[in-house]
Amino acid sequence: MKLSETWFIEGYVDFELQKYKLLAYLKEVNKYFTETKLYPQLADMVFHYNNLISLRDNKKFLQSSFPKQLTQIDLQKLELTYEAMLEDSELMQELERIIQYATPQLKRHIEDGAEIYETIEKQLKVEPVGIVPLYKDEGYMLLHYGQYSEVLAYAYTITLFEEKDARYKGIKMEYIDSFNKSLVNTYEQIKLDIIRSIRTLPNPAVYSVISPMAVPLNETLLPIAKRVLARQLSA
Repeated sequence: MKLSETWFIEGYVDFELQKYKLLAYLKEVNKYFTETKLYPQLADMVFHYNNLISLRDNKKFLQSSFPKQLTQIDLQKLELTYEAMLEDSELMQELERIIQYATPQLKRHIEDGAEIYETIEKQLKVEPVGIVPLYKDEGYMLLHYGQYSEVLAYAYTITLFEEKDARYKGIKMEYIDSFNKSLVNTYEQIKLDIIRSIRTLPNPAVYSVISPMAVPLNETLLPIAKRVLARQLSA
C-alpha cells in the first residue's frame, strides 16, 4: 500500500477517514520493518512527513496544494473557474486535526526505521581493494554479506546534480556479476577478473563492502551500502 502525495485530502477532508488510511499504511510499513526491509518504505515516510510539515508551516504551499471546488463551467471557452475551499474554517480545522495526528505517527515510524538502518550501517565494513587511484568517480563495489561465499560486483558512478543554491553528489550502481570468494579467489583476484573482462577502466577504484548480517539485499543492504560507499568516496 502506498500513500499518494495528497492522501490527506483525497476523497474528502475527514479526520476519521484519513486516520484509518494512515494507520493501514503504517501497519504495512511495520510488516516490512519486521522483515528488516527498509526501502522504499523509509524514504516514502520521510517524504510524507516533510510534506505535512511544509503544509503546516507554509501557508502559500498549503493554498497551492489544497483542493479547489468547481463553481462554473464556460462551455464556449472551455474554461473552468474554481473557488478555493480555504475559506471553509471547519474544513481547515479538520485538516489541522489530520496533520496534528499524522506527523507524530510518521515521525515515530521513521525513528523505528532509522534505528534499524543505523544498526545495519554500524556493522558494515568498507575497505579499498588494492591501491586506490586518484580518480575515484567510477569504479567497482564488491558486496559480501552473511555467511554466503557469493560476492556481488557492482559498477558505481558518482554523479553531480544541482538545485537552486547547492550541488549534490549521488551514486549510481549497476550490477555486473557474482563471484565465489575463497582462499584462492580473493577480493584482489576478483578485481583482476573484472578488469580483464571489462576494459573500460584499466586501473579502477575498487571497494569491498562486507556485512556480517544477512539482511534483504535490494530493500535494505544495497541502499545502505551505496550511501556508506558514497560517504567513503567523499572523505
